[in-house]
Amino acid sequence: MAAQLMPGQPVADEVLAAVAERVGEMAAVGVTPGLGTILVGDDGPSASYVSRKHEACEANGLRSFHAEIPADAGQDALMAAVAEFNANPEIDGYLIQHPVPDGFDFNTALGAMDPAKDADGLHPTNLGKLVLQEDGPVPCTPAGIQAMLVHYGIEVAGRHVVIVGRGPTLGRPLALLLSNKGAGADAAVTVVHSRVPDLAAYTKRADVLIGAVGQPNLITPEMVRPGAVVVSGGITWEGRKLLPDVDESVGEVASWITPRLGGVGPTTVAMLLRNTVAAAERRMRR
Repeated sequence: MAAQLMPGQPVADEVLAAVAERVGEMAAVGVTPGLGTILVGDDGPSASYVSRKHEACEANGLRSFHAEIPADAGQDALMAAVAEFNANPEIDGYLIQHPVPDGFDFNTALGAMDPAKDADGLHPTNLGKLVLQEDGPVPCTPAGIQAMLVHYGIEVAGRHVVIVGRGPTLGRPLALLLSNKGAGADAAVTVVHSRVPDLAAYTKRADVLIGAVGQPNLITPEMVRPGAVVVSGGITWEGRKLLPDVDESVGEVASWITPRLGGVGPTTVAMLLRNTVAAAERRMRR
């Protein structure tokens, strides 16, 4: 059995088409949404991600803003950039590219952000809204994974979803999102992690298995129930090569699988723009 591929780009294209339509409606009344990025240090993959986000802004009618903080500048420089973006009325949403170099405190900077401008959906206020199922920005990669499952007709309601990884940017919010009430959710979710001694005992029971660790090729065919749906949300860079959590050979036993390249990544960028446009719309209503 060869798994069917679940590329992210068709899903991203749908989201961005809706984003562009909403941006056009705002342009008609003189409003242009603005997305900002703060990049700390000179990590190559992080710089590439940021560049891709600005390219998406240009392609879909958003204004973009950027601040670069040298790795030796210190926490005060990062906090100053956060304060500047909070105060800039042209920026509706922004993010601090994660991870940041040693010597910087990401959580402190995140907590100083205006939660109304949190384009990544990671501010404690917005994660609290996710817990309570209140309106607010949803973390982008979890939202992208949910959109992919919906797009490809993968039903999760009442099914067993196993997430390998408990990080605050992916595993934890994804577990909330898929177990909440509503379309594309209502799943029975199990979260496992590196301190679980026998991961396969859990992963082999999954109807939908999601890697969310950032450990190359962690999930192998022996850990997957034949016919399961498998999504690789976590990635690692080895030089210039992108390595997913899920080994490509898992495609021999899964029914659906994300590709090594062009999987969840495009949907993450699309959700970032969607969150920014929603923030601009909330600004217009104030």
